Amino acid sequence: METKRVTDMTVDELKALIVEIVDERLRNKEQRSEKRPLQEIFDSIDRHRWTPPPGAKSSLELLREDRDR
Repeated sequence: METKRVTDMTVDELKALIVEIVDERLRNKEQRSEKRPLQEIFDSIDRHRWTPPPGAKSSLELLREDRDR
């Protein structure tokens, strides 16, 4: 592929370049990623989930406060 400046590219050429880069990165990620069992992933999500303390305002209450300001 010839070297071009982005300012010299057409919109279609730029889109094609972006698609090519994204596809390449996705292929590389698939090759490097380790396959973990789903249950291990779910367990990790459970361990890292944040639970608000008792008495904390709900997201709805926080949104209403922001709206009413």
